[in-house]
Amino acid sequence: MKKYLMPVIMLIVFEAVAITLWLTKDNLFYLFNFSYIGISISSGIFLFIRKYKHARRVVQLLVGLYMLVYLGLISQENMQIEGFWYYLFTGVFEAATIHYAVAKIFGPLIFGRGWCGYACWTAMVLDFLPYKTPKQPRRKIGWIRYVTFVVSLVFVAVLFLTHTADIERIMFWAFLIGNILYYAVGIILAFAFKDNRAFCKYICPITVFLKPMSYFSLIRVKCNKDKCINCGKCKKVCLMNVDVTDNSRKRLNGTECILCMECKKACPKDAL
Repeated sequence: MKKYLMPVIMLIVFEAVAITLWLTKDNLFYLFNFSYIGISISSGIFLFIRKYKHARRVVQLLVGLYMLVYLGLISQENMQIEGFWYYLFTGVFEAATIHYAVAKIFGPLIFGRGWCGYACWTAMVLDFLPYKTPKQPRRKIGWIRYVTFVVSLVFVAVLFLTHTADIERIMFWAFLIGNILYYAVGIILAFAFKDNRAFCKYICPITVFLKPMSYFSLIRVKCNKDKCINCGKCKKVCLMNVDVTDNSRKRLNGTECILCMECKKACPKDAL
């Protein structure tokens, strides 16, 4: 039963967040929202333990579609980074600011970049593309993510500084157009670099938050050196080019790990 401890812990964490926000914000939505996400993620971990090969994809679809379709399109909440800046500038701790605090700023201290592997609606689509394992060496153009990060900040700041009318409506259109651009650029890069996760590695502005916090993550893939035979299979299947055989926090691309567990599935000695 010990192996089922992780999904239980994950569910407890999300339920604690759900109940806390429900009581402090006096809004029943947060109870349902975070309970649903916690149940989805815990179910995915349970399926993974049961060796169901599509466990992660199930979670991606459950959470990603909920965030994109219900919160984004139906509720018209901009859950992209522009929505975060918008609520931050208005001084309101709601919607995108809560989402970012839990999933992308403080949450990564516990589960690293698990958001990227299990909940991101952009990666949800990109992971259906044919280049699931990178076919080319990683490129040194990660600086682009900082450009997109600054552009998103400047865009929202200009709206506030110029006292633009109907900013909420603009935020919704920014969400629609932003997602279309993300998918278009992500698909183009995937085929150009033969890597489904090229967008995540080089363009996504969210990683500016995720990377530094993920460095201190409690949940990490670790290698049992006594079992490892240095076959290199884990490195070949890693979506993010992480050297998971190095247990130090300074390992190659360590803050890029999305906990997809492809390395663990590929390991012939169960060393991960």
